[in-house]
Amino acid sequence: MSRQRKADLLLVLATAFWGVSYYLLDLCLTELQPLTLNAFRFLTAFFVLGAIFFRKLRGISRRTLLASIPIGLCLVLTYIGCTYGVLYTSLSNAGFICALPVVVTPLLEWLFLRKRPDRRLAVALVLCTVGMGLMTLNGALRPALGDIICLLCAVAYAGDLVLTDRAVHDPQVNALQLGILQLGVVGFVMLGLAFLLEKPCLPQTPAVWGAALFLGVFCSGVGFVIQTVQQQYTSASHVGLIFTLEPVFSAIVAYFFAHEVLQLRGYIGAALMMVSLLVMELDWKSLLRRRE
Repeated sequence: MSRQRKADLLLVLATAFWGVSYYLLDLCLTELQPLTLNAFRFLTAFFVLGAIFFRKLRGISRRTLLASIPIGLCLVLTYIGCTYGVLYTSLSNAGFICALPVVVTPLLEWLFLRKRPDRRLAVALVLCTVGMGLMTLNGALRPALGDIICLLCAVAYAGDLVLTDRAVHDPQVNALQLGILQLGVVGFVMLGLAFLLEKPCLPQTPAVWGAALFLGVFCSGVGFVIQTVQQQYTSASHVGLIFTLEPVFSAIVAYFFAHEVLQLRGYIGAALMMVSLLVMELDWKSLLRRRE
């Protein structure tokens, strides 16, 4: 198996974990407040992976340490938005809207890195905007509060992707160390915010303990380390296309476990959003050449 195919399969696994996480978040929020839950999951991930990869964390370079701080802060904003968004909108809406960094990322690269996007971005943004409107607007043409929060989450995560992409291609940055350190940054910042704004506590029931630990070890720890390390070995288009599977996993889990059913226009909107992501990420010129 080629290195790129292995990286793609591992990214699919990470995407599946993130798709499942929306249902687990909804379950955990019955007993834990948002900031407390995020502190628990990211600190769990940091300490578990830190213990597993203890030897590889020796000799962390200054460049790796510095890179982990802004990336971690972007993840803080991402997961504050994601967690509060799940409180105020459906699991399916949250899954689809939080997958929008695939479209937002090229915009940020254009604004801050002067990397001009191609025509596909305009088409993708139109499809995505229409699709989001069908999914999230109610009869009074107003989005739910949770939908707006999830959109802010998507922007923050797009910033994380841009910063991570720059960092992992720096020869002085160790991708594995970066992946673990960013978890620590998120966990300790969330813990500080939780003590300031909430009353931190531990899960009260076995079901929430299990969900919170799965969120920490697999959805946060394994998922983000896979993303950070494997982003070196596959193309940006592959990563973007694989991340479009997250809302699909989220919608499937919401349907079977939370019994969530969208209205017809919601499914049409979701389909348009998926098409917009595919338009943005597929290399159509290469596909046409192969066909010829």
